[in-house]
Amino acid sequence: MARAAVLHAVGDDELDLRDDVGTADPGPDQVKVRIRATGVCHSDLSTMTGVLPTMPPTVMGHEGAGVVAEVGAHVTNVAVGDHVVVNWTPDCGTCPDCLRGEPYLCMTFIAQAFGDPRFTLGDGTPAFGMAGVGTWADEMTVPWQGVIKIDEDVPFEYAALLGCGIPTGVGAAINTAQVRPGSKVAVVGAGGVGLSVIQGARIAGASAILAVDPNEAKHPIAKRFGATHTATLDGLEEAKGLLTGGLGFDYAFEVVGKSAAIATAWGATRRGGDVIVVGAGAADDDFAQSAFALLFDGKNLKASLYGGCDLKRDVPRFVDLWRAGRLDIDGLISRRIRFEDLNDAVRALRKGDVIRQVVLFD
Repeated sequence: MARAAVLHAVGDDELDLRDDVGTADPGPDQVKVRIRATGVCHSDLSTMTGVLPTMPPTVMGHEGAGVVAEVGAHVTNVAVGDHVVVNWTPDCGTCPDCLRGEPYLCMTFIAQAFGDPRFTLGDGTPAFGMAGVGTWADEMTVPWQGVIKIDEDVPFEYAALLGCGIPTGVGAAINTAQVRPGSKVAVVGAGGVGLSVIQGARIAGASAILAVDPNEAKHPIAKRFGATHTATLDGLEEAKGLLTGGLGFDYAFEVVGKSAAIATAWGATRRGGDVIVVGAGAADDDFAQSAFALLFDGKNLKASLYGGCDLKRDVPRFVDLWRAGRLDIDGLISRRIRFEDLNDAVRALRKGDVIRQVVLFD
C-alpha cells in the first residue's frame, strides 16, 4: 500500500491524505514509477475547484519525477532503476495530432485515463489519477510514453518541474511564440509559469521583458528571472509607452487563466504582434473581441498548450540550459515540503504567496 493525496469531490478544500492506496500493476505497455519529487502547480488547484475536469475520487498531482520500479513486457525506452520525468500528456505517435508533429495536442491517453482507474483505495474503491497520472502518491502507473528518461545527476526536485511548469512557460516563449532576438515582450502574470515564460524570453534574446502583475511583491522576483521592467495593471499603459513608444509589444503572454488577462495581453500587443494564451482557464470564461479588430489589428491569438513541447526533444534541451547556467530551476522552488504538508501547500497556493512548492518523497 502507498500514500496518496485523494480528492473525493470537486470543490473539496481538503485532500484526504491516505496510506492505504494500491497502485495498478503495469500492463505490457506501461511503467510503474516510484515518485521522488512532485510539484504543487496552479493546475492542481484548478482541478480541485472544477476549472479543469477530473473523475473523482482522484489521486492529485501531475508534475513529478522518480525512479522506474517496474516495466511491462513490451517496454523498451526505460528500465527498472532509470530516473524519469513524468509526461502528463503522453503522445501516442499515431493520431492525426502526433503525425502533424503536434504531440502536445494528443488526447489518446488522457481520454483513456477518464475510464481507466489505476489506483484502489483501502476499501476497494477505484480511483483515477489527475490527468492520467497522479504524482501526489508514492507510486503510479502510466503508459511508457508517459516517462522521459533523464540523467541521474539531475536532482529529482528539478526534474519534477521539467514535467510541467518549465515546459509550459519556457516552451511558450521558445516553441509557440518563437521569440526573436531583440524583440519586446510582456508577460501578464508573474507566478511560477509566468517566471518560466520570462526565462524563455530571456533565453531567446528579447531586449525588453515587462512582467505585469498586480502583486508588487512579485516584481523583484520577476527581475531576478530576467524581466527588465515590471508594472501593475494600472501602470501597464505607462510602461508600454516607455518601452514601445505606445505601439505595443511584439509578444504578450497571458499566464493567469482568465479572459480578463487575455484582454490585457491583447491590449498590450502591437498591431501584427502575437498574443499567446498560456494559462488554463474555465470553460465558461469567454474572451470576446470585435470582428473588426481581429482583422484590422492583424494580431495573432495563439494557444500554447504544454508550451508546444515534445518532451522527448525538449527535456534534454532544458537540462542542457540548466547545466549551462541559463535556466534557473532552483530559484523557482519556494518550499521543499513533505507529503504530510500537502493541504498546507494547497492553502499557500490559494493565497498566491509561493512560486513552486515541491514535495520530496523518501
